[in-house]
Amino acid sequence: YSTLSLWDTYRALNPLFTIIHPQMIPDIVNSMLGIYDQQGRLPIWPLAGGETNCMPGYSAIPVIADAYLKGFDGFDAERAFDACVKSATNPNQKGISFLMNRRYIPCDSVHEAPSFAMEYAVGDWGIAQMAKRMGKQSDYRVFAERANYFENYFDSSIGFIRPKMADGSWRTPYDPFINVHGRGDFCEGNGWQYTFFVPQDPYGLIALFGGDKPFTTKLDNFFTNTDSMGEGASSDITGLIGQYAHGNEPSHHVTFLYALAGKPERTQELIREIFDTQYKNKPDGLCGNDDCGQMSAWYMFNAMGFYPVDPVSGHYIFGAPQMPKIVLHLPDGKTFTVIAENLSKEHKYIDSITLNGELYTKNYISHEDIVKGGTLVYKMK
Repeated sequence: YSTLSLWDTYRALNPLFTIIHPQMIPDIVNSMLGIYDQQGRLPIWPLAGGETNCMPGYSAIPVIADAYLKGFDGFDAERAFDACVKSATNPNQKGISFLMNRRYIPCDSVHEAPSFAMEYAVGDWGIAQMAKRMGKQSDYRVFAERANYFENYFDSSIGFIRPKMADGSWRTPYDPFINVHGRGDFCEGNGWQYTFFVPQDPYGLIALFGGDKPFTTKLDNFFTNTDSMGEGASSDITGLIGQYAHGNEPSHHVTFLYALAGKPERTQELIREIFDTQYKNKPDGLCGNDDCGQMSAWYMFNAMGFYPVDPVSGHYIFGAPQMPKIVLHLPDGKTFTVIAENLSKEHKYIDSITLNGELYTKNYISHEDIVKGGTLVYKMK
């Protein structure tokens, strides 16, 4: 595989492939390891056999970690882990030397520094989880700590992720609404959008705000504030609901943060709104670039009523189903059937969930439970 829109697809498309196209997973991982052998680090955004070095992060790492943690074989796990660690410590990786020495990337040294650092944190969490499973305790401690470096960008005095200068001071002045495409502090996003970009540790983010209530108040403002992002804003920031941008990937998990902060009904309302307003049955029916399948994968997961907020956890957080029945055809003739009883325009909230006839009370369903096969039934109200 030589075209991998990894900054986009690691969030939902690659996790979806682990369910519906499991036979592809070893080949995808081995393709990325082959690229590593040639260029000395894992791919960033390979296009038609060449590295574009486009987009922040080392987004191959969550894909590899997810495959390993879900038990896929067909690739050398030790070799894969080594490639992840060496990519995450490679000085040619943009901003990594700063991150390793200072715990943050200075915005007056690297363009889009907070975006790079926060994307790296997602990959670092993936390495930490691989290390933990492999019994590599020292590596686990190092990368679990690095996964928390997002905290170094949180300015509690204003309640936003904020760029930090080389001397340790905050970027001043700072307007979290503004985006300047290609020349600003955030990649295809603004301070509002990246404030909520901690998919690897949403509960840690909630704690930074002081708990569920102040956090959901901030989310309410996020989804309703329509202030301008400025004349230089990226054309990729589309599909807006307030500051939420469904047409671009950094926002794709944010609706589920309500569910993790005690307001699942708000997640369910927003999922319905996104389905109704951001996807149309037309040639130009997507509100943003599909990016090799990420926009579509978001749709498919949410049609089934769940989504991988943390893409290496193997847990899919419940939102709300949008179709009355979906059947997944799994290996060995197994099926996993999703049924939404009483689903309608008016009945968009989940009343109860059963898995194989038993009441189910967790706020997520595991990958393991899905691939076993069975029946998930939502009773809607």
